[in-house]
Amino acid sequence: MCHLFAHQPQRDYESQTRSLRIGGHSTSIRLELSFWDTLEEIAAKEGMSLAKFVTTLYAEVLDHHGEVKNFASLLRCSCLIYRAKANAALPEFTAAAIMDAAE
Repeated sequence: MCHLFAHQPQRDYESQTRSLRIGGHSTSIRLELSFWDTLEEIAAKEGMSLAKFVTTLYAEVLDHHGEVKNFASLLRCSCLIYRAKANAALPEFTAAAIMDAAE
């Protein structure tokens, strides 16, 4: 079991600090590169830049909870949720599959 975890690329867990502007304030967030990669993927799927996506997420959390505690952890958990849903064994429906099911 440890082989799976021990042999992962070191780049994936290397940390990187990025400076962002959230709500008009400059801040820095330190995450592992694999989380930055995932956030960039999510942002692209949403049609946003990474900065816009992070700002939007921050604003939505602030609206929902009234405060944002430990935003870096929230970003990591968001990535885990995204990956879990992406890896879920849900069948993809295509037009052909729908037509086959209708027959």
